[in-house]
Amino acid sequence: MKTNVLILFTLLACFSCKKDVKQTENSTVNNDSLALVERAKAIHERVITLDTHDDIDINNFTDSLNYTQELTSQVTLPKMKAGGLDVAWFIVYTGQDTLTDEGYKMAYENAMSKFDAIHKLVEDIAPDQIELAVTSDDVRRIHASGKKIAMIGVENGYPIGLDIKNVEKFYNLGARYLSLAHNGHSQLSDSHTGEAEGVWLNKGLSDLGKEVIVEMNRLGMMVDVSHPSKEAMKQMIELSKAPIIASHSAARALSDESRNLDDEQLQWLKDNGGVVQVVALDDYLNINKMNIRNAKILSIQKQVADSLGVKWYTSKEEVMALEPKEQETFFGYYKKVLDLGNAKANKIEGFPPNVNVSDLVDHIDYIVEKIGIDHVGISSDFDGGGGIEGWNNASETFNVTLELVKRGYTEEQIGMIWSGNLLRVLDDVQAYADSLK
Repeated sequence: MKTNVLILFTLLACFSCKKDVKQTENSTVNNDSLALVERAKAIHERVITLDTHDDIDINNFTDSLNYTQELTSQVTLPKMKAGGLDVAWFIVYTGQDTLTDEGYKMAYENAMSKFDAIHKLVEDIAPDQIELAVTSDDVRRIHASGKKIAMIGVENGYPIGLDIKNVEKFYNLGARYLSLAHNGHSQLSDSHTGEAEGVWLNKGLSDLGKEVIVEMNRLGMMVDVSHPSKEAMKQMIELSKAPIIASHSAARALSDESRNLDDEQLQWLKDNGGVVQVVALDDYLNINKMNIRNAKILSIQKQVADSLGVKWYTSKEEVMALEPKEQETFFGYYKKVLDLGNAKANKIEGFPPNVNVSDLVDHIDYIVEKIGIDHVGISSDFDGGGGIEGWNNASETFNVTLELVKRGYTEEQIGMIWSGNLLRVLDDVQAYADSLK
């Protein structure tokens, strides 16, 4: 059950809502901030909150160091309990490397180590606190038991190598979504990163990538389009007989980043019956705000990094140019440098503001207005670069529900956004797979 959610003591008194999008269940609540908080807490307690993207470090899944403890990572069981986050999709991520047998072998071993870590958590370390789910029925059953819920997504199809049988291996280990590319073109799909210089490898999907989509449909695994290119997404939708997801993206109209979905892509996703999980990552929510803040905060971040004895990079391009192991090392301390830098900056009067929960819900509002409330959800990208002011780790999850209530969303709508829409897609994908048997 959800306990110890963060209570805010000062709220705006009046809130507006668009009648064609949201419905206020009790208008008197909107004029009473204390009543609004209590109502938000009650809603947060009742709905199933689901975050589709939480990266992991296998070093935090050992007998001596693990998610039962209060670690510095943004997601732990204590943080999930404190913030009322019910479902965490733990990510089997591998960075993009060379398209060689050696590269595929290393990536496969990396992926398997992360599968092993997740299974160790739910089977050996804390089976009394968290359980693995592979269906929506599992999610509801485990939630009713009072336990937290783990699900598994695969970020980057690179570890599949050239052996399509690995897709079924990953499925059998619990993977229920897979992205065919990450930052860099894979053997399966072009990446959104090709847009910067207009350099493509596959012109969308490779022949093997097309086979993988068909295999995912056969198995009942959701296709994730958050990192593949726009052309790859178009081809995936044309091939897939089941709805797709964007596990951690946002609206490009509000923040011009290549990983975000433009209005045409949002319409494709609606027509396909899919869902976009709006990501709590600063640049993807408001690049303009971040550019202004970054111009001021870079020197502070460098000072923090120097004090920690680590190297700080000034651009995404520098980070993406690193070798996979170097990237993992960087992301291991990235968030600590950001948090310490933000703490220093926030003490400076008049310092440019940070991206916050309001920016996140701005994207939810936009997508609801564009393609309807059935096609939007929530993700954090915690421990992989995500986290914003107000939702910087799992213990602050309540703040997202509070902002949704402030915007006039009903409990039913909030339940759809937090988990209902994503679980509906999972059901549809599995129903199609069952129809083939």
